[in-house]
Amino acid sequence: MAEETTNAPAKKKTSPGEFVRQVRSETSKVVWPTWPETARTAIFVGIMVVILSLFFLAVDSLFGWVVRKLLELI
Repeated sequence: MAEETTNAPAKKKTSPGEFVRQVRSETSKVVWPTWPETARTAIFVGIMVVILSLFFLAVDSLFGWVVRKLLELI
């Protein structure tokens, strides 16, 4: 089987100093949320966790009840 050759240029290695400068440059572009936005999102996530856990508890209990009833028939 022949090796495939590509004509893509070799990637230039970045020095650690240049890497750190690039990371700092990119992080400065990030729009960080404010504290009220963070708190609001955390509260929303908490509420959704409670709602979904109650939903899955109900579904699991229902399936458990159905399986118990089916096993009683045997």
